[in-house]
Amino acid sequence: MSDKPTLRERLNYAFDNYMSKGTLALIGGLAIASLALIFFAGAIVAIGGRTLAPILDGERHSLPFFEAVWWSLMRTFDAGTMGGDAGWGFRWVMLLVTVGGILIVSTLIGVLTAGVEGKLEELRKGRSRVLETGHTLILGWSPQIFTVLAELMTASENLKKACIVVLADMDKVEMEDEINERVEFKGRTRVICRRGNPIDLTDLELASPHTAKSIIILPPEDGNPDTYVIKTVLAITNSPSRRAGKYHVVTQIRDQKNKDVVRMVGERDLVQPVLTGDLIARVTAQTSRQSGLSIVYTELLNFGGDEIYFKEEPSLAGRTFGEALLAFEDSSVMGMRFTDGRVAFNPPMDTPIAPGDEVFALSSDDDTLIPSGLASIPVDEAAICEDCEPQEAAPEKVLVLGWNRCGATIIRELSNYAPRGSRALVVADPDVSPETAKAERTLKEIARHLANLKVTFQEGDTTDRRLLESIKAADYDHVIALSYAGIDVQEADAKTLVTLLHLRDIAERDETPFSIVSEMLDLRNRELAEAAHVDDFIVSDHLVSLMMAQVSENSDLHDVFADIFDPEGSELYLKPAGDYVETGKPVNFYTVVEAARRRGQIAIGYRRMNEAGDKGKSYGIHTNPKKSEPVIFAPEDRLIVAAEG
Repeated sequence: MSDKPTLRERLNYAFDNYMSKGTLALIGGLAIASLALIFFAGAIVAIGGRTLAPILDGERHSLPFFEAVWWSLMRTFDAGTMGGDAGWGFRWVMLLVTVGGILIVSTLIGVLTAGVEGKLEELRKGRSRVLETGHTLILGWSPQIFTVLAELMTASENLKKACIVVLADMDKVEMEDEINERVEFKGRTRVICRRGNPIDLTDLELASPHTAKSIIILPPEDGNPDTYVIKTVLAITNSPSRRAGKYHVVTQIRDQKNKDVVRMVGERDLVQPVLTGDLIARVTAQTSRQSGLSIVYTELLNFGGDEIYFKEEPSLAGRTFGEALLAFEDSSVMGMRFTDGRVAFNPPMDTPIAPGDEVFALSSDDDTLIPSGLASIPVDEAAICEDCEPQEAAPEKVLVLGWNRCGATIIRELSNYAPRGSRALVVADPDVSPETAKAERTLKEIARHLANLKVTFQEGDTTDRRLLESIKAADYDHVIALSYAGIDVQEADAKTLVTLLHLRDIAERDETPFSIVSEMLDLRNRELAEAAHVDDFIVSDHLVSLMMAQVSENSDLHDVFADIFDPEGSELYLKPAGDYVETGKPVNFYTVVEAARRRGQIAIGYRRMNEAGDKGKSYGIHTNPKKSEPVIFAPEDRLIVAAEG
């Protein structure tokens, strides 16, 4: 049996427990000790009468109790006050008070200072709960966050009050510094950062997810991002504090099978995952064959220009979708949403519009989606090329430099779009990563299923200029530079940048320049690559970031984008303007839309090739032009159309 604790041990134990209660307890204890000392000294002076009274003007003056307390208080705050005291009894008492003040009050001030510093440190760590409602919540941190923030700010620019909350396992001050450096703040949008793990239920509560209007989950760049997304969705939808209504969650998934898992764990809510791997692969394949297509996609997905809006227009009821294409002067109709919720991008032209059906269109704002009311559509029949047959495409040669998980999908997509008899050469360094080492075997497995494309593989360092010249890169129609998988993001982008610089130099020296599409993982490196040359289009997670921002603001757009980027059905193409209307003479866009309509296609814009090098004019891309304004097309100009092949 242990010895009975001594009184000293008990007092020490009680003191330790009291000290552990924190700053407020310390402040309270020191304040009580200070007051006790002051009142004790005041009582002694008052009781001592003339013996302990101070000498004023040569005579002793007894002090009442509260007056003595006041004198003690002044000497506690300022040690120099006692310098003018007279009367040795009074001096000794005031000396006691002053020394006590130095020890106790100074300690109190120190504790207060430490408490304030501790609170500031706590605030710096970002561990206080956010008290916002109707905010957009971003969970996680990746280079995509800067694009997402910039787009959300643009979307909220006209609002009186908007708030974005970021919760990530990262230092709060560091997050705020990076956002301030790389994002241009617009309007009155506030960005609040909190540090915490979104998978941790306690940390998640700091960001008030139950009062957010939408939640965006950004997966990490390394590890298993799909697992992170699934766990985060579970943390949101299965929280003990979850709200009665549905959550709107937007995220991205790499593996198709995990997309179904995400939907299952969020079956009670509106969870909208974007399948990034296939999306980027399809855009890469299409953009490599159609210069400028990535700019078209960017125009559709960002908040900077025209956007997609839905509208039920009673005047269209009883008419067909084809007729609706010509019903708007300032908007480009792209599809329909039926009363049962189905979305159709470029449905058949004879599709009837029933009451309750909505059209969705590209327009500058929701209040500009207004029918023109024209009784007669000004279509120039003479300018429409009824008998113009599209030129039969010749077989193409494609060069793919580098390899990652999207490589196989890109090859399959190229086979779907390329003319029969086309060839592709894939060059990659198998020593870079295990993923690259499997490239040749993967290509052999998919080669027998390719209808229009013959694929060969060659080992080599894609950053080596001698290799690029030995394989005659200038002889290829299209070149795709992929980021290597399995290595550091910056190292992978550095390899792509070096390869891109060599390709640009080769293209400038060649009389028949080839198109170049390169993939960048870090948005900052994407901007570097674009700054070096304006005619090469960089495909990265940038488009995915734009899409997530759009869908977080309007959940209805998820099905629209899914249909637009679906390989089945209609897709966007840039086709020769001369295949639709006469070139070299003025023609309005009503005529262009009618020419495309007769082919079962939708015209939403055009590209002027004489502006292809002008970044200020969006590299010649014009989406949703006014239909009555005439334009003169050159033979090399392109129309932006939604078509099935």
